Amino acid sequence: MSAPAGPVVCIGETMAALAPDPVAPLDDAELLRVDIAGAESNVAVYLADHGVPARWVSALGDDPFGRRVRERIAASGVDVSGVRTDSARATGLLIKDPGADGTRVHYYRRGSAAAALSPEVLRTEAVRGAGLVHLTGITPALSSSCRALVEEALSPGRPYSVSFDVNHRPALWPSGPADEPAAEVLLSLANRADIVFVGLDEAQELWGGAVTDAASVRRLLPGPGTLVVKDGSRASTAFVGPVPYTVPALTVRVVEPVGAGDAFAAGFLAGLRESGDPVRALRLGHLTAASALGVTADHGPLPPRDRMRELLAADEKTWSAATLEEPASARG
Repeated sequence: MSAPAGPVVCIGETMAALAPDPVAPLDDAELLRVDIAGAESNVAVYLADHGVPARWVSALGDDPFGRRVRERIAASGVDVSGVRTDSARATGLLIKDPGADGTRVHYYRRGSAAAALSPEVLRTEAVRGAGLVHLTGITPALSSSCRALVEEALSPGRPYSVSFDVNHRPALWPSGPADEPAAEVLLSLANRADIVFVGLDEAQELWGGAVTDAASVRRLLPGPGTLVVKDGSRASTAFVGPVPYTVPALTVRVVEPVGAGDAFAAGFLAGLRESGDPVRALRLGHLTAASALGVTADHGPLPPRDRMRELLAADEKTWSAATLEEPASARG
């Protein structure tokens, strides 16, 4: 199994994000911290952390939030030359509402600059020459033009490979009698990609009781050459063709799970590019996910390089017994 050469181009919306500081329910918050949040840019930033050439392509409003988003992502080593400024539309916004049962997210992104993205993006200089284009199931839910962008990116004869994270966000999908169900749309799109990421619980929510384990997800998604099924804190399985490779998850200190799936995808893609070894790629996915799990933001520092090298080379017993529970601030 090998990954294509050329930069990884991640296409999708990144928003400004407001969250209570300190962490508390939104009803009780006195102060809100300004951050940024976007699945595709998260992947690009973590790829850059791993030394993989990464480019983020999107659109932002001509506003302070848009400037903050662009500057933060560029400062992470990601190429933002393909990000367009839209003077007629605003940058999207989300607000986090932490609670005892998890964090609710309130979106203010309808009609945003990124919602106006279209297939024309695929014909820009920023996408030409890409070795891999990374997309998620968030983008086709944003607008009809965004749906058309993803459909065209996955069309036959494309000059790049495509990785697709199902990333189902129910709040973004309309559910009226005339609306196409998210389950059908995402299944069709995923089956056309070269590499697919999906959570087992996510697959069960989307596609019902027929999904009982990773193998049943593979039966639903025979199209991708590589399918990665993540089973939460237990394990992840990569199917390369019909052959499964399973790697247990690490024991980690969890502060907030938001962003961990994006981090995992970036680690897996970086590992695939480096070695072509699915087990090593899965391990690097888990190690990178640990970075996001240990912070309240979507992006956290990678574990120390020496520790990552040690665990990537470890035997199965040592890997399975490993922990990464030190606070993120202690990681070098």
